[in-house]
Amino acid sequence: MAARAAKGRRRAVIRAATASVEAPGFAARKVAADILGNVIRRRRPLDEQLRDVATQPDFARLSERDRALVRALTAKVLRRLGSGRHLLRHLVDRGLPDHAPGVELALLIGMAQILWLDVPDHAAVDLSVRLVRSDRRAASYAGLVNAVLRRTIREGSQYLASTDAVALDTPSWLMDRWVHNYGTETARRIAAAHSQEPAIDFTIKKKRGEPQGWAEKLGGRVLPTGSVRAVVHGPTTQLAGYAEGAWWVQDAAAGLPARLMGDLQGRVVADVCAAPGGKTMQLAAAGARVVAIDRSADRVARLRENLRRVGLAAELVTGDVLEWEKGSFDAVLLDAPCSATGTIRRHPDIPWIKREADIPALALIQRHLLAKAADLVKPGGTLIYCVCSLEPEEGKDVVGDLLRQKPQLRRRPVTPGEAHIPPRWLTAEGDLRTLPCHLPDRDPAMAGLDGFYAARLERIVF
Repeated sequence: MAARAAKGRRRAVIRAATASVEAPGFAARKVAADILGNVIRRRRPLDEQLRDVATQPDFARLSERDRALVRALTAKVLRRLGSGRHLLRHLVDRGLPDHAPGVELALLIGMAQILWLDVPDHAAVDLSVRLVRSDRRAASYAGLVNAVLRRTIREGSQYLASTDAVALDTPSWLMDRWVHNYGTETARRIAAAHSQEPAIDFTIKKKRGEPQGWAEKLGGRVLPTGSVRAVVHGPTTQLAGYAEGAWWVQDAAAGLPARLMGDLQGRVVADVCAAPGGKTMQLAAAGARVVAIDRSADRVARLRENLRRVGLAAELVTGDVLEWEKGSFDAVLLDAPCSATGTIRRHPDIPWIKREADIPALALIQRHLLAKAADLVKPGGTLIYCVCSLEPEEGKDVVGDLLRQKPQLRRRPVTPGEAHIPPRWLTAEGDLRTLPCHLPDRDPAMAGLDGFYAARLERIVF
């Protein structure tokens, strides 16, 4: 009798899963739930997950609208993860089951649609219930998911309006660091900048026209830095100028360090940790002979393809620069691996996959890489060190240690207005320091830029 009952329950789960799969929009929610599970529970980067899933047949069968929904759902859940979990603690008295993580994922996806995305409430509830029913471990909690999401419709917005979303959606270890390093007001502005999906920035290849012309074609505007910014709906591969290599996607802040090298015509430049290649393309477009090195064969392959598309050339090297024996260069650019806390606007998974303990380990790697990069610079040559991190341990502290250890190097401060850099983006030492809350705009999507640090050093001629 018990065996027949158990068999009947299994059949019910299978029937529910089959019905769910047939429901329009279910497949997109299922893909989003799988991605979020890997990001939140396994700390796997969102971009990596999206690249992996893009190669799978199930994703390829989705409409372009549903693919966009997958990206929107995953990004919004991660941007508002702190608020979503806070609301769940308010609505679920006894907590969520540890043995069925799909329940939380279904609820977070439903909440994101109800509270922050343009999805009808009934569809958000129905598809989240179907989603949890398709999960063997979570199927028995379908009633709970239905009840909690219906309470979210009634109470969610009002309850969250009384909370501090900026604090909730930023892990305390990050907020504490930013308050310490930048002050409370600036720290909160940094965190607030992460709540909005940003527009896309483009670096224009000079031989393909002026930025203003491409701003008009792309429906955007030219930023003070010279980058073009536009709100894009759909894949960038379908935009004007993509096929002919007129531009590449690159955050406005990420485009600044290469410009600090000055005239590069005919100079031999090493781009260390180069992939995916935005800075390599900048250097090559400026007339440099570029040697680009990266330890990842897959990333070098992407760099090669990016260069091919834009019609630029560089010598590509796959390998560990710390073991690289090469002659000296007129200039070296090192964009070092880092915690990437300056890129949360574009990578909302960063606060949830990184830990404070990662920072000292990364800083040690950065010190080794910068010391090696310094040895590659000719006397009289230029060294640019940059990281997309907001943490001083990965920026000014690394540079300060190098300067104390290598008297043959000195800082060459960036001057206000150079490379269109305003004075407020420079430190007292003359280093570049952008923050996500810089470049304010009435339209939140058009505001901000990545948090970047860059120092310009030169090797003294004795």
